[in-house]
Amino acid sequence: MLDVKWIRENPDAFVAGLEKRGFEPAPAEILNQILTLDAQRRETIQQLQDLQARRNAASKDIGEAKKNKDEAEAQRLLDEVAGFKETIQKGKEDERTQDQALGDLLAGIPNIPAEGVPVGPDESANVELRKVGEIPSFDFSPKQHFELGEALGLMDFETASKLSGSRFVVLKGSLARLERALAQFMLDLHTTEHGYTEVNPPLLVRDDTMFGTAQLPKFEEDQFPAGEGFWLIPTAEVPLTNLVRESIQEEVSLPMRVTAGTPCFRAEAGAAGRDTRGMIRQHQFTKVELVSVTTPEQSGEEHERMTGCAETVLQKLGLPYRVVVLATGDMGFAAQKTYDIEVWLPGQDTYREISSCSVCGDFQARRMNARYRRTDAKAPRLVHTLNGSGVAVGRALIAVLENYQEADGSVRVPEALQPYMGGLTRIEASA
Repeated sequence: MLDVKWIRENPDAFVAGLEKRGFEPAPAEILNQILTLDAQRRETIQQLQDLQARRNAASKDIGEAKKNKDEAEAQRLLDEVAGFKETIQKGKEDERTQDQALGDLLAGIPNIPAEGVPVGPDESANVELRKVGEIPSFDFSPKQHFELGEALGLMDFETASKLSGSRFVVLKGSLARLERALAQFMLDLHTTEHGYTEVNPPLLVRDDTMFGTAQLPKFEEDQFPAGEGFWLIPTAEVPLTNLVRESIQEEVSLPMRVTAGTPCFRAEAGAAGRDTRGMIRQHQFTKVELVSVTTPEQSGEEHERMTGCAETVLQKLGLPYRVVVLATGDMGFAAQKTYDIEVWLPGQDTYREISSCSVCGDFQARRMNARYRRTDAKAPRLVHTLNGSGVAVGRALIAVLENYQEADGSVRVPEALQPYMGGLTRIEASA
């Protein structure tokens, strides 16, 4: 959530930032609504402070009047104080109403893009930063992952559809183990080499937790409600980032780096007709998430570091990829800046996203009231938060299948995964 004081003091930057995102309705109209509500709220607060001061003064005068045995004056002042009580109560109700209206308005406004983020309406304006790894060449026509998996008899969409409907899959045998191996490999890498602490978080969270990372209220249709006030997590970013909600961290403890490998659940409400075949876009999938909590001074460097950690996963797996910086119209709601890592998929003959690493500034921290105490100052400041896929496990499985496929339909197991596969070097169709 944006700081209303910052908006008030930087109206042109606010409007320009939303215009870069292509935000609707018109940013100038939103600005006017915010400033009007803010002015009303501040006027109400000032009136309440004035009334409180007058009541306090009158209460003091009552004592003086009684001391001087001026009962008429004392009664007049008592009547005045009684009137203040009713007016103050009404003012507090007005303040709560204005606070709620302003908060609801701010909750639907995205973060302002950082300086240097490419401006554009969608992914067509994304800017490629680098390509890493050699795209494999085949002496046969490479297949897509679902063709390989179904031919191996280890990837079953038909049964999954009977169980749960579309956008689900049943993995069996070596492919089920391969998915588990990928998650274990990533978690071991991030915890032993990259300094992240592994966390096993709840998969069910409450409204305020989803609000803290900005899944609610704007993106409610993309979430799966679980009843009793719970939501299934769309990503471990939600519980991991909220570990610091409503708390004050010590500066020496930052940056805080945590990781988790969890099932994730997304309704994919806006993805009708997209990636309907295969495992690219599922309602349930596994992902290893990276989250960092930093000081404002650390967040820019931490963003580069986090992206590098995710890249290392693909490098160790021998998967070619590229890194792009997202344009303003393609960024997530809470992000100031995002790097996407896109892995090469031979079966599709294109790069597809496998990780997004975003820096959110204090946008989520303000929603969570997450702060830290500086060593050189008494007043706490809001932390900065970052999140990234380290990486999406299902999409890594897809990439391994397509990049390591053989002409006979078998799939070589990357060397880095073989210890997690019991030494298995090749996945073949069962006899």
